[in-house]
This record gives sequence, C-alpha cells and structure tokens, in this order.
Amino acid sequence: MIKQVVAGLVGLLGGLAAQEAQAQALPTPIAMARGLDLECYRTPGPALNINVNLTHLNPVLIALGLPAQQVTVRELAQTCVPVRKNNSAPAPAALPFIQHVDFACYRVDAAPLANPQPLVLSHLNPVLANLPQHQVTLERPAQLCVPVAKNGVLPPPAVLAFVQFFDLACWQLDAQQHPQFAVGLTQLNPQLVGIAPHPMTLGPQPRQLCVPVRKNGQMIPAAVRNVVQWLDLEKFAAVQSVKIAPVNVVLQHLNPLFVNLAQIPVILDEAVALLVPVAKNGQIPPD
Repeated sequence: MIKQVVAGLVGLLGGLAAQEAQAQALPTPIAMARGLDLECYRTPGPALNINVNLTHLNPVLIALGLPAQQVTVRELAQTCVPVRKNNSAPAPAALPFIQHVDFACYRVDAAPLANPQPLVLSHLNPVLANLPQHQVTLERPAQLCVPVAKNGVLPPPAVLAFVQFFDLACWQLDAQQHPQFAVGLTQLNPQLVGIAPHPMTLGPQPRQLCVPVRKNGQMIPAAVRNVVQWLDLEKFAAVQSVKIAPVNVVLQHLNPLFVNLAQIPVILDEAVALLVPVAKNGQIPPD
C-alpha cells in the first residue's frame, strides 16, 4: 500500500513537472530578440580542437545562399552572460529564457567566404533604437559560441529544451563606421546578481556579427528553430574593459553534441564586449 502511495506521488509530481514545462511557452521571435543582450568576459581556456560543420538557420542568410562552413574549434576566448541595458527589462514572456542564455565562445579556424557578403543591420533593442542602420560585410567565421550552464545548475526543463540548441557563429566583419555609445549593465542570470551594475562604453571597432547555426546537421525541434533562427547579435568591443571583483564559475556544455565534454573553470573579472540584437536587411523577426 505504501509503495502504491509513493508511486502515485512520484507519478503526480512527474505529471506536474511535465505540465509546468509545457506551460512555459516559448516567446515570440521579436520578444526574444529585442531583450537579448549579453556581456562578454575575457576567459581564456583550453582548446577543443574539434572539427564542426556549421549550417545557417537565419532565413535571410539562407536566401542569400551562404554556404555551410567547416570550422575547427580552438581555445576558449570569452564567456558571455545575459544583461539588461539602462534598466530596460526584457518582455516578461522572454525573461525566463533570456536569463539562462550563457555562452562559451571559442576561437575557430575557418576559410573566408569566396565572395564576402554585405548586409545592412538595424538595432532591435529599444535602448539603441535611435542608432543608425549600418552596413557590414561578412568575411569569415571567427568564433563559435555554444550554450553552457554554470556551476552545475541547469536551466528549468522548458528553458533547457530551448537554450541547448542555441549556437552562434560570430563572423569577422568589414564594418562601416558606427557611433560610439554607452550603456549601464545589470546582470540577469540568477547566479550572477552579485555582480554590481556598471557602465560600459562601446566603440565602433572591432565588431562581429553572431548568427544562429546548427552543428553537424543536428536536428532542432521546429518550435525552437522558429525562434532561434531570428536571433542575430552584433558584438561591440568595449572602449575600455570593465574590471569587476573576480567571480569563479564552472562551465558545463548543454548542446547534445558537446554535452559529454569536460567542464571548464573560468574567472569572470574583466568584461570586454557587449552583444546586442540586430535585424538584417530590414527583415524584422516576426511577432
């Protein structure tokens, strides 16, 4: 009898967990994109030395016929974590997902495009809405940013089901001039709220454009892909890096292709860049 009661409780709790996961609906692409800002810390680390085939997910780049890219993933360069700018919070539907978007960004070796691809970018975050459209030209992949968890704490199940398939290829750019701008940054990830809010000034050079990709033809659930494919981020370098009190973090890979790789201890103590959401060629993510 007791065993039956325990089994019933386990089943009930499992059913409630499943309902909770289903109840956490994915945000719309535009809600997710507008609130997605990531502060990147310099965290040099070990090399993976893994060959990966990257294919584009973004409809604009697919329509332009950008080819698949074979890259070799080298050493860890940066760890990027979610922030809000000037106390402008993400949409409530997007915040539970955005606060768990953490990336380990690795340098990659990759061949340049035979024909560099020009694009016109426009800012999506309301804080930067007054900054002008600007032209960039994609030259070659320079980094691969892959999803990670911190200190063994996984995102909630519904959020994990989304973020584990969010990978970015960051391209070296021939970038048109862009105004310098300054923002105030506040941490969004629950594990990093102890990092004090701080200002950062971003300069026009160097810059990267980070676009969603899949690795080795990996199957991505359609509902997840419908959002991830629109999440493009332009990376601006800080005019002067921001030093903070050191925070020790252990990174754990989330993407199924990398989930068995070793965990990586890093120290967050110097913020060097900011990733901000952009649209390409006037194609705004759908609502």
